[in-house]
Parts: sequence; structure tokens; C-alpha cells
Amino acid sequence: MGDRVDVLVVGAGLSGIDAGYRLQTECPGRSYLILEGREVSGGTWDLFRYPGVRSDSDMFTLGYPFRPWRDPQAIASGETILRYVRETADRYRITDKIRFGRRVTTASWSTEDAGWTVHTANGEAYTCSFLYLCTGYYRYSGGYEVDFEGREQFAGPIVHPQQWPAELDFAGKRVVVIGSGATAVTLVPAMAATAEHVTMVQRSPSYMISLPGGDDAGGKTLSPVAARLIRGRNVVATALLYQASRRWPERMAGYLRQQVSEQLPADVPVDPHFTPRYRPWDQRLCVVPGGDLFAAMRAGRASVVTGEIDTFFDKGVRLADGTELAADLIVTATGLSMVALGEIAVDVDGRPVQPGKIKVYKGMMFSGVPNLAWCVGYINASWTLRADLTARYVCRLLNYMRRHRIEITTPTLPPGLPEVDEPLMALSSGYVRRAAALLPGQGARRPWRARNNYLIDLPAMRLGRIDDGNVQFARRKAHV
Repeated sequence: MGDRVDVLVVGAGLSGIDAGYRLQTECPGRSYLILEGREVSGGTWDLFRYPGVRSDSDMFTLGYPFRPWRDPQAIASGETILRYVRETADRYRITDKIRFGRRVTTASWSTEDAGWTVHTANGEAYTCSFLYLCTGYYRYSGGYEVDFEGREQFAGPIVHPQQWPAELDFAGKRVVVIGSGATAVTLVPAMAATAEHVTMVQRSPSYMISLPGGDDAGGKTLSPVAARLIRGRNVVATALLYQASRRWPERMAGYLRQQVSEQLPADVPVDPHFTPRYRPWDQRLCVVPGGDLFAAMRAGRASVVTGEIDTFFDKGVRLADGTELAADLIVTATGLSMVALGEIAVDVDGRPVQPGKIKVYKGMMFSGVPNLAWCVGYINASWTLRADLTARYVCRLLNYMRRHRIEITTPTLPPGLPEVDEPLMALSSGYVRRAAALLPGQGARRPWRARNNYLIDLPAMRLGRIDDGNVQFARRKAHV
């Protein structure tokens, strides 16, 4: 049998460590534990080991606000981020609160007991008053695989980036990378440094933006004040870029295409290779730090091909137009498999919770589900900006409940709220579309609708009313 704590956090990645810090500092009277399914902390930044893995958000905003990122390198490697997350956990003694190798499988709420009972795959059970899921939104066991015709005929290895073999040697090899998202854009220049040639094959292109790799500090560590100023600047700049993209999509599309065209080799046209079919920010922008993808193309070490794949064959990939691309190695950067609530089977008083049937309250809690929050980051900004707001709101809620002797908080849809059919993540990306029916939905208006605007969310989450008329508060019946 496991422990009884006030708050149980599931997941020891970027969000889980943030949650631990906020619980320690803002709810010091509350006990907590973090359950981590793997044997190590770090989440995404430990799982992904493919060449060149890096952040697709600047580290000044992806880093923790309570421990500012002070390295001038704003787009950091996965190894650097992992070290930063683990050092943070050690510095604040959050590591001591982590129980590794505890993959949570079920979570059952009892109104009679005003608490959750959580079971893990190794047979342990934990109980808590509040459950905070920092599990992310993708399946850790494997990414999304496309069943390409003829893949069994290919003579070489086929690798998905989420399951990168440590011993894989691609030096001097011809590589085909299938995909056009952030992972593919990262892999191509990283592999091109030693491969004979890398070809990125895309069914349709993505919007890309080339940004400097860091802020000029003469190689020195930034002061805390400078780091916070850069963080504020980047928050505002990202928000303005997103708002401009939504208000003037044609202008922004033209700007992004022009920026790319100036960095391409003369023989590579923007259309069709860098002219997406969608509007800017219908999908996340792909960041190209220092223009490394375009530099690899100009050097002749990488190229891009746009078209439908017909089949794999023994020596490579054949496109629908008959073009054959020779390959010794194929990388299927075809995306993530999204899941809700960490694939945990959740029930309330014996009634199974169906994630696709519930609505999201304040981007973190759910209609009809008591004392539970799920951490999901922004679709248009750094994950941690939203994760930290959510953790601090959870602490505010816990403190409010203690002050008012409340044991149960249940978000409840108000009567007459119009029905809308829109998933939590309003993106047209393939990984979102595939999982749309499985994800919690949004409501027609706030607080049941996500803003995806940190500058508006910050005062609302930090200062807004807890008792806003959209939640029901209660105690156990035995105490009434």
C-alpha cells in the first residue's frame, strides 16, 4: 500500500517539477508526492533521444520563472534542458518527493471519502485529496506510425524519432526523413552534418520561422534581471506574432514565405516546398534556429521533396509521381499519438469518466470531475507559461478550500451554456485531428473556453475569483 497525501502529482517532467515547487512554496502545509511511471525524471526531455533534439520554444519562457534561464542560448538542446530540469528538482529537494517506476493505471474518486484512490502498474495504491495530472498529452510508449505500403520490403532500418536506437549509425548514409513538422525540421540539419545526404519528404509543407539561437551576451551567463527582461520581451513578442497571424493571415503568410525564400538555395522554389495549405498558426510554427535547415540545403547536404508517398521499396521510397528516392535509412517523423489524462482509467463514484464527453474548466479542470486538474500547455507559446499558471491556480484553490473548510470542488456546467463541438486544442495538425474525439472539449464561453493568451490568463488565473459560479463546493456528507 502506498501513502496518503494531500496532493498526488502524476508525472515528473517539466510540469511535475514545477508543480512540486509551487506546492512546497505556496501550500507549505500540504503534503504531496510525485508518481513517475519511468525510472528517471525529465519526461519529454529524457524520452526523446533523436539527433539534434531541442526546444521549439525559447528557454527564457520555457524555463521556470522561479529559476530564470540564464544561458544566452535561447533554443537549447534536449540534453541541456534535461540537466536544467533535474538540477531544479535537486536544488529544491523535489527529487525526494518522487516515487519512480510507478505508472498510474487507475484513479477512482469517492465522494463519501472526499478523496482519490490511485493504483499503479506495480500493484501499489495511493490515496489523496487532490489529484494533479502532469502527464502531458502524448503516448510515451510510441509515436504515430503510418502503415506505408511496402515498408516490409525496405532493406534498411526504419526508425521513428520517439524510439531512436542509441546505436544507430547514419554517418555517410543516405537518409530519407518523412515529415515536415518540428521533429523533421530538427532532424534534417542535425543528421546532414555527418550523413551523405538527407532528404525531407513532405506531403504538405509547414510554416517556418528562422530565429537567432540566442541573445548576445558575449558568451557570459546572463544576470537574473537580464534573464527576466528577455523573458518578458519574448512573452510579448510571441503574443504579438500570434495575434498578427490571426488578424492578418495573408500578410503574415507572405512575410513568413519571404523570410524563408531569402535563405533557400537558388534552385529551390518557395512554392510548393514552403507554401502551406493552411493559415499561419492553424498549426504551430516550426522554429529554425539560426536557419540551420536552410544552411544544410545551401551546402547541398539536405534537400526537400513535396509529394505523396506511393510505396517503400528495397532501396528507398517511391512517390506517387514515380520519383524514386534512394535511402539507406528511413526516419518516419510522422508525429505523436495524443492521449487524454495520461491514459489513466478515471472514475467518479464508480462511473467511468469519458474524456471526450467532458468540458474543460479554466483549461485545467473538468465538468463533473471533483478535485482533479490536468496540466496542458499553450498551443501558441511555451508549455511552461501555462503549466506554471495552472500549478499556481491549483495552489490558490487548495488554500481557498482550506480557509473555507471545503473538501470537494467540482466544476459544473451552468444551465443554458450553448453546446459546441470543439476540442481543447484548436489546431489543424494531424496529431490533434486524429485524437479530437478522444480529448476533452471546450465550452462556448469562458471559463469553459481556452484563451491561449498568457498576457490575459496571467491576471485572470492569479487574481480571478475562485467562487465564480461555475464550481460547486461541498464537504463529506458525514461532516454535514
